[in-house]
Amino acid sequence: MASETHDMASAATSAEHMHTADAGGMPQLDFSSFPNQIFWLLVTLGVIYWLLSRIALPRIAAVLADRQGTIAGDIAAAEDFKRKAEEAEAAYEKALAEARKNAQKIAGETKAEIQKDLDAAIAKADTEIAARSAQSEQRIAEIRDGALAAIDEVAKDTAGEIVTALGGKADKAALNRAVDARLKG
Repeated sequence: MASETHDMASAATSAEHMHTADAGGMPQLDFSSFPNQIFWLLVTLGVIYWLLSRIALPRIAAVLADRQGTIAGDIAAAEDFKRKAEEAEAAYEKALAEARKNAQKIAGETKAEIQKDLDAAIAKADTEIAARSAQSEQRIAEIRDGALAAIDEVAKDTAGEIVTALGGKADKAALNRAVDARLKG
């Protein structure tokens, strides 16, 4: 019997639904159920608002704050690195300029030292050349004197031999005077 009652109640409910659907169309557009629908709409919106305001929005705000903090920290770190890079670049440029200055100074000192050594070597070479030149001139003078003496001797001997070959008698004193007179001019 309970099942008959249940079947009858279910038949009656389904008949009412059909009657409501046939009479008014869609049940959500039935004006008789608007207060009930509005109540549940307000309850649902209140629950959604409470969930969003108490749970979701604070979490989203915390994530946004963390992101903003991370971004601000990264920007500050980037500016710090940029400042350090600029300082390092300035220090590098200063060190490079100083190194160039020192290199030019060292090159100038080395050039002056080399020039000094070169001047000393040139002076020593000039002294040696002058000494050798004087020795050479002295030898040339000795050779010239020796050659003139040898020419004088050869000329006297040759003149004596020529006179003897021509059948004459060579007088050494006369021959020496004649050759000396001829050699002088």
